[in-house]
Parts: sequence; structure tokens; C-alpha cells
Amino acid sequence: MVFLDCERLKVPDTGIYYFCKNLASAIIGASANGNGPEIEVFLRKKNAGILGSNCKYLIYRSIYKYIFPYWVLRDNVWHTMFQYPLIMPGKGRTVLTVHDLNYLYEDLPEDRRKDLRNKVQEAIDRAAYIVAISEYTRKDILSNLDTHGKPVKVIYNGCNEYTGRTEVPEYKPERDFLFTVGGLLPKKNFHTLPCLLEGNDMEMVIAGPISEYAEKIMEEAKIYNVSDRVHIVGAIPEAAKHWYLQNCTAFLFPSIAEGFGLPVLEAMYYGKPVFISRHTSLPEIGGDKAFYFNYDFDRKLMQEEFRQGMESYRNGKPGPDEISSHAKKFSWDAAARQYLEIYKELSDNA
Repeated sequence: MVFLDCERLKVPDTGIYYFCKNLASAIIGASANGNGPEIEVFLRKKNAGILGSNCKYLIYRSIYKYIFPYWVLRDNVWHTMFQYPLIMPGKGRTVLTVHDLNYLYEDLPEDRRKDLRNKVQEAIDRAAYIVAISEYTRKDILSNLDTHGKPVKVIYNGCNEYTGRTEVPEYKPERDFLFTVGGLLPKKNFHTLPCLLEGNDMEMVIAGPISEYAEKIMEEAKIYNVSDRVHIVGAIPEAAKHWYLQNCTAFLFPSIAEGFGLPVLEAMYYGKPVFISRHTSLPEIGGDKAFYFNYDFDRKLMQEEFRQGMESYRNGKPGPDEISSHAKKFSWDAAARQYLEIYKELSDNA
């Protein structure tokens, strides 16, 4: 049996939520269709049943933080899907997925940075097999943590192919608009974007949980006299997000701390031109089908990069079909097959 730790499903509409849901669904489907191992999912009671009837559910109880029935894992595999797990077996056949070491790049107090490093190191110490979601994350792990010689494999995330309905969002732009989405945190670097509205009449929509960082974004908008065209709309449902993705003129993602960058692929799936940073994993994901901002985010240069990128896009270099095909190469089913191979390897080598 394989246990999938999907406890982070408790936080909806986040990157880790969709990682757990999409990967677990693909693993369960591949296992059921290919006579693979029995799957049991560890999650909160409120999420029980979310992954259908082809798996069992192990419901989280508060006492598990102190006393966990690890005997249920005897001769089984436990997959921890997040590098900061609530609980994790200390011995046995344990797979750990590491998404990023963003603490290396964020402006954090040193004690907070040290605490995050120690938590990831502890998870690695407990794991038998480590998976990174990008080559960049793998290099960060090998350069900054002690893997004790354990295997560290790259398995890319899949592209979220949204099949639900879309809905017109509460704020609907009145003209062509640029779009980005993510938590309003300094590492997302959204404050560099308002300059792109100078010299045109487009709007900009920034979606995601709001924080004090929103003030910095609007301060930058004032510099370029575009405050009336920058709209920070807060957290939005998936149906509204995909309306924005389908209807935007371009998608922007200047993040400086990213383990993968799922929103980039979501926009590319719709054939949209994406303008992203050259930092961390993003060039690995966007490849030669994305447009890039300069490393230092010089505003004048960004404006020119955006102008040239849009001109190239209108000339089909690359065009919508080519961009969409690139996104579809990232498959949750392919990721599931690779994880199942790891589970089998751990079981066979017991």
C-alpha cells in the first residue's frame, strides 16, 4: 500500500492544494488502471472523499502530532508531498517531494531562515527518496542541504488543464488587460509591473491574497501615473481565474523565488504570451516559448522587452498553438507514472 500525505488540501486555491489534488488523482487513476498498489490518502476530515472512491482515506486527528500509528506503515510506502509536513515517519520507505528552498531568496530574518532550513533538513533526514519539482530545486537541495547520499530525482509537475466552467469575475476589465496571480508577497515582485502600462491604454489585474505589499505595488503605479488602471482584486475562485487567463492580452510573472511556476503553464495552456523572470526555476519551465524580463528588472528595459515580445507574438514567433503545445508537454499522468516507479523501487528493495 502507498499512503499519500495530502494534509495540505486543507488550504484551498493554493499551489500546494492543486499539486496534491492533481498528482494524487493521477496516481490513484494510474494505480487503478494498471493494477498498481492500493492507495490510502492522509487528509483532513473536511476533505474526505475529495479524490473519489478508488482509494482509502486516513483521517487526520490532532493526537497524531504527538502519537501517530506508524505501525500501519509496516511494509508500506509513505509519500510526503510537501517539504514542511505536519507529521512524517522517521523510518521506512518514505518519499519526500521538495517544491522549493525559497527561504534562500526571500528577505527573511536570519532566525526564520534558519528555522525553515532546519525543517527541510529534518524532512530529508527522515526520507528514503527525495523528489524535486525542477532541476533548479534539485541543485538548491544538493548545494544547501545534506542528502546523506540519498537519490534526488526531478519529476516535473503537470499543467493544470481546467475543465470546470468559467465565470465573469467581480471586476471585469473594460479594455485589453495584463494579468498575474499569486500571493501578494515581495518574492512575487509584482511591484515591477505597473511600468508596462506607460504609453498605452491597457489595464492590469493582479489577483491573490492581499497583504501590505499591495501598497508597494500602488506606489509604483503612482510613479507612472497609471494607478487608475492597476486593479488588485484579491483572492479569486478558479472559475474567475480561468476567465482572466482566457481573456487577458498577456500573462506576467516576475517572481524571484519559485520552485516551479504553475501559473505560467496555466496561461501558456491557453496560448497566451507569458513574460517571466530569469530567476530560479522559471526559465526551465517557460523554455524558449516564453518572453523574459531582464535579470535586474530595469523598468525602461522591461518596457522594451514587453513591446518586442508582443510584436514577436503577433508575428507568430512563437504563436498561440506553439505555446499551448509546450504547456501540454507537462503532464500529471507522466508525473504519476514516475512516482509509481519510485514506490515500486522502494518496495522491491525492502
